[in-house]
Formats: sequence, structure tokens, C-alpha cells
Amino acid sequence: MSLVPVFEIGIWNVWIIILCSLLVGFIPHLIFNKDNLKVEGPKSQTEKKLRLPWFILFLLFSIYSIFLPFKLGTVWFYAGLPICLIGLILGTIAAVNMATTPLRYKCITKGLYRYSRHPSYLTMFLLLIGAGIASASWVPILFAIISMILWVPLSISEEQFCLEYYGDAYREYINRTPRWIGTPK
Repeated sequence: MSLVPVFEIGIWNVWIIILCSLLVGFIPHLIFNKDNLKVEGPKSQTEKKLRLPWFILFLLFSIYSIFLPFKLGTVWFYAGLPICLIGLILGTIAAVNMATTPLRYKCITKGLYRYSRHPSYLTMFLLLIGAGIASASWVPILFAIISMILWVPLSISEEQFCLEYYGDAYREYINRTPRWIGTPK
């Protein structure tokens, strides 16, 4: 694994995974429920403080990914590609679960949301880890770890909003569903 890539601009670079993840996040909403794109709760102080640094990091990583080639034909690529694909597939399922739930009226409790309160964060984490392995670079893995550290307080902030907005229904959901897959409730 290398920290500094070869810096080649090409089709088979990590940017293609970033583009796919963005499309996976928005296309289901456009197909199933455009209103969900408009649903946005009030931002807490924590959310206001953490969204901008994460967005800046994501933007920098996205630019970096243009120059980060996959290590095609290597063990790294064949080990990382399935992890990326699992992340994309599960991310698509989570986005469809969200897009097919009318968020103005009820919280999401179906599909992957039965197993985790934040599957979209987990699928992005998988995607980034897979991209790091497939490109044999520590940068996507480091970005995944930093993102997860930032997502923990963001997820707590989102849960506070959902508790206020959905009330007892969300409280019951919290009691039966772990925040992250494989962690205690």
C-alpha cells in the first residue's frame, strides 16, 4: 500500500466509485419520492459544526480520487472490488428504503434499517475501505476512519432530531435496533 499514488488521470480510478456512490444516494429519491429530498430537519449545533469539515474532506478526497488509480490485475484490486460492490449494493438498498418511506409521516424501519439505524454511513464506510484496498492506498482507508469518527456525533444529533420529530415510534425503534450493525443497542 502506498500513501502517494502514481497520479494518473484515467477511467479506472477511484473517482468512479465516488460518482457511483453519489448516484446511488440520489437516484432512488428521484425515482420513488422526490419529496424526501426536501425533508430536512433543523440542524443542531453539532451537525452545523461537523457537516462542513466532513464536506470539505469529502471534496478534497473526491479531487484526490481522480488521480488515484485502481491496481488492476493485482491481489489488492481483487480483494477490494467485492468490498466496494457490497458497499454499493447495500447503499442502493438503503437509499431505496429511505426513498420509499414518506419521511414526513414515519421513520424508516424497513430493509437495512431493521439492522442498523444508520446503514448509509456503514455502506459508505465499506465502499471507502474497499476503494482503499483496490487502489492499494491508505488515503481512502484514512478518510473512511475520519468519516466514521465524524459520523458518530452526527448520528447522535440525527437521532435526537428523530426522537423529537417522530416521538415514541422512534424511541421504540432505538430500543430494538443498534446504531451500527453488530453493536449492542
